[in-house]
Amino acid sequence: MKLGILAVGHKLPDWVAKGCAEYIKRMPRELPVVVAEIKPEARGSKTREQLLSAEKTRLQAALQGYSRVVVLDERGDDLTTLQLAQRLEDWMRAGGDTAFLIGGADGIADELKRRADDSIRLSSLTLPHAVARLVLCEQLYRAVSVVKKHPYHREG
Repeated sequence: MKLGILAVGHKLPDWVAKGCAEYIKRMPRELPVVVAEIKPEARGSKTREQLLSAEKTRLQAALQGYSRVVVLDERGDDLTTLQLAQRLEDWMRAGGDTAFLIGGADGIADELKRRADDSIRLSSLTLPHAVARLVLCEQLYRAVSVVKKHPYHREG
């Protein structure tokens, strides 16, 4: 099984890129994580709907080969790390590659949200997209550590 992070955005700050790379490097061989940066639509005089539609087309193209889609959304399920670990374990048992979608400044098109298999939120706080990507990388590593009974995660 492969995990993909498909994120609308461009050049990350170095500290975010290094942090993501560190957590991705720690993932077990049987659960690699790949990151695909999706080009954001140029804003100009376009409406929000036009921007979301263009980014939706790019995200759909990047989704080829993924059998499960998880949208990161402020209205998604508010999971604890242990609950995320349980979902990850369930997805691993079911098989198939899983893509996590992080939208751009205007979010993710409603059509993609409706078609997603799951929707989660990382925080009740508003996070910059680069920070959301880093938090997701860390939480995926922490969740797989829980699944593998590694002492990275400590309860209590």
